[in-house]
Amino acid sequence: MIKVFYDGKCGLCRREIEHYKVISPLSVFDWVDVTVDSAALEKFSISYADALKLLHAEDAQGVLHVGVDAFLLIWRQIPRWRILAKIVAFPGVYSIMNIIYKVFAVWRFNRLAHCQLAIDDKTKKKIL
Repeated sequence: MIKVFYDGKCGLCRREIEHYKVISPLSVFDWVDVTVDSAALEKFSISYADALKLLHAEDAQGVLHVGVDAFLLIWRQIPRWRILAKIVAFPGVYSIMNIIYKVFAVWRFNRLAHCQLAIDDKTKKKIL
């Protein structure tokens, strides 16, 4: 089973995951809203802020995929999305998508109040 860690407080993220839930085969994914269950991140030592910033997914072998790689992992399991996964996996396309995703992820993260609170919590923990 593939475990997907996503930001359930982000409207865009939540809608996208809800769409995947509807179109994905049954018993393939375990969808984990990190804003509800952040303890699931401890296995990989992923900070709450990092989990909010980038999509993370654990494959059936226990390997962690982050960002575009997490999307590829998801898309390869969903009929009709497999084609997009093949296209995005091409080296040039992959590099461009990685850049675009990271820029978008930082922009989205910086705009959302709950993400900024996660930064404050992370900073407080380092100070204490």
